[in-house]
Amino acid sequence: MKINPQMLVCAAAKARKGSVSPYSRFKVGAALLTAAGEIIGGANVESASYGLTCCAERVALFKALTDGKKKFAAIAVVARCDGGPMPCGACRQLLAEYAPAAKVFIADSDDLAQVRQFTVAELLPAAFTLAR
Repeated sequence: MKINPQMLVCAAAKARKGSVSPYSRFKVGAALLTAAGEIIGGANVESASYGLTCCAERVALFKALTDGKKKFAAIAVVARCDGGPMPCGACRQLLAEYAPAAKVFIADSDDLAQVRQFTVAELLPAAFTLAR
């Protein structure tokens, strides 16, 4: 499958508009591309109890998984910070489990043309996963 990083980053920027971040005001959007070419968006959702907060990447992944999607080609993550937002450890772990072959695109919402690309393995080498 041919992946258009710019299209996926733009979809993540659009998803970012749905962020519920009243505490940090740090709005993050993600766009997950399935192997079938469908894009599932997600945005971060915060709680006053920060441990209950959910990152945009996990929101998109959970939406896709609960809709029966199992194969993923890429994910883009966008927020306003220099170089773009890197996924946290929890997101890296879940991507390693459910989207190990996905490309990861990162961009600053103020400069969507500058996209950094990673593999999930680069973000989490020697990930803990169970054989399926």
